[in-house]
Amino acid sequence: MAALPLLAETTPAKVGEHPNLTGLWQAMGTADWDIQAHGAETGPYVSTLGALAGVPPGQSIVVGDEIPYLPQALEQKKKNLANRWKDDPVIKCYMPGIPRATYMAWPFQIIQSNKNILFAYEFGTENRVVNMGKPEPAAVDTWMGTSNGHWEGNTLVIEVTGFNGMAWFDRAGNFASDGLKVTERYSLLDPNTMNYEATIEDPQTFSRPWKISTILYKHREKDARLLEYKCVEFAEELIYGPLKKGAAK
Repeated sequence: MAALPLLAETTPAKVGEHPNLTGLWQAMGTADWDIQAHGAETGPYVSTLGALAGVPPGQSIVVGDEIPYLPQALEQKKKNLANRWKDDPVIKCYMPGIPRATYMAWPFQIIQSNKNILFAYEFGTENRVVNMGKPEPAAVDTWMGTSNGHWEGNTLVIEVTGFNGMAWFDRAGNFASDGLKVTERYSLLDPNTMNYEATIEDPQTFSRPWKISTILYKHREKDARLLEYKCVEFAEELIYGPLKKGAAK
């Protein structure tokens, strides 16, 4: 995908009867490392990478800072955490899934039309189309799921289902199964800031629904645009290296 120009400065305030969310948006903070409150800690390779190997501290975006795991799922989360530096799907450039794509360190662009809404993400040059017509069931399970949207007043509500159960919420190993349903809510606070909420439902993994909430900020700098970051080529050695070395023996 080629770099997309920033449209925020020239787009109208509304598309039809609804707020126009078109623009380049980005979250602040360290939720991609851990969506719950966490302190700073060291990571692997500290002897060669120094501070770059550290985990930055961050505040929670989980409402109440509690994720209601079922006992067996909590044990799997602990295993994910212990092996996060090699098992986090994002390290291998797999799609981050929803809601993680929203609060990663890379920006994303919303392009809103009178019909559907496009979300284009810088990480991995991923994208998804939100169907704003009659809801359509997921044809197959995927990393990013199937998105059906509607408006509730001035809030864009997107229900996402049809996940493959392989994505994580963060590098700390928080996860869900393929029974995950995410209900996103995008609400403008002013022309340049937007409230983002997501309700997480997955009876196979959690004892009850729970929410995350964070703020998204619109890029306003001159010539701001979505750039390409095709990370697959950077992950090939991590994914295929062991196979290559094994074959050489």
